Amino acid sequence: MILNGVPWFDDRGEVVNAHGACLVDHEGRYYLFGEHKTDDVNRFDGVGCWSSADLEHWTFERVVLPVQPDGPLGPDRVGERPKVMRCPATGRFVMYVHADDLGYTDPLVAVATCDTVAGEYRWHGPLVHQGEPVRRWDIGAFQDDDGTGYLLVHEGDVYRLGDDYLTAEEKVAENLAPGGESPAMWRSDDGYHLLMSRKTSWERNDNEVLTAPSVHGPWRHAGLLAPEGTLTHNSQCSFVARVRRGDDVVPMYLGDRWSFPHQASAATQVWLPLLTDGGPARLGEYWPAWDPATGEPVPLDRDAAGAVAAVDAPFRSAGPGDRLEVDLEGARFAVVGTSDDESGYARVELLDDGRVETSHLVDFYSKVPDTGPRYVSPVLPAGRWTLRVTPTGEVPTWSQKDGTRFGSTGSRVTVHRVLVLA
Repeated sequence: MILNGVPWFDDRGEVVNAHGACLVDHEGRYYLFGEHKTDDVNRFDGVGCWSSADLEHWTFERVVLPVQPDGPLGPDRVGERPKVMRCPATGRFVMYVHADDLGYTDPLVAVATCDTVAGEYRWHGPLVHQGEPVRRWDIGAFQDDDGTGYLLVHEGDVYRLGDDYLTAEEKVAENLAPGGESPAMWRSDDGYHLLMSRKTSWERNDNEVLTAPSVHGPWRHAGLLAPEGTLTHNSQCSFVARVRRGDDVVPMYLGDRWSFPHQASAATQVWLPLLTDGGPARLGEYWPAWDPATGEPVPLDRDAAGAVAAVDAPFRSAGPGDRLEVDLEGARFAVVGTSDDESGYARVELLDDGRVETSHLVDFYSKVPDTGPRYVSPVLPAGRWTLRVTPTGEVPTWSQKDGTRFGSTGSRVTVHRVLVLA
């Protein structure tokens, strides 16, 4: 099952650190590409790649595009929103990355290629349109059913790529969504759907949808992607993936739940079925857990045989000196708590006979209050464990260049109960 809003773990037991991501289905396996974020300065640390057969169990492949010795993707630069498509004309995999300086004053769209999906990608240079580099930032990519590739950029500009995907041949749409960023596109039987976030820094917002009968338009605004006020289920769109379900291929929304400043350790994903039947693309209700094979929610507090064991563990504190400890028996555990705009970070640990075996930073902040799973552990050896939750006292907050403040007003951590999932 897919778990939303909690850390994911790969075959090494490490957090899947892939953001601004895309998903490529190649030879019966899914490949997840994303920003390999850091927990200090928002600098380029490479593009990571993970693979999965079922969208639940992830194998770390490698950092497929490392920091370059110099140039636009060199040290102390920004590298964001990697998007990968396989070019039908050449068979090569082509990656696009927004490259920039740390002050976001030197943007361009960088291009890298590889002969294999998860090999090391070779940096080519900037994507060029009419002989000049495309100096844009928030980017997306879309491959149409006929193999035509498109680059999507902030404000709602769309470029058609050349046959080899290495140049931007034609600007087919311009300024479709003033003030928009983080574009993603999907084609359904009803036409084309363009998803755009608003510009609210790392904060979430109500993402919008545009529709058209053709990539060339005419485009029209078609409302919000998710119910108003949910802030797109506390996420920002990054990609729409094609996912196999039986004999069908269905769209799936990929969104980021950013966690500034601890993006590497505490930012999470929100993946949900995208609904497009008979109208604009939409997200239905939020599901903390769901089965991509059926497209149905999975209640975490129950399994096929009945109720999952639950331990009441009421805890509410903002003090870094306080802690919750619960003795448990099992192999996998979930912490159920409340996130809101007065909450901060907690360190969640699992101890075996006093020894810390797992330790993860968990973000309890959200502008829209939510009660649900805040943490689901990796699968551990079955036995007796002590689960420890410790508030760090840190307030998740940040400011834009104009001084606008975003984030929490406090560092509270609220836990209600612990579930024994296995």
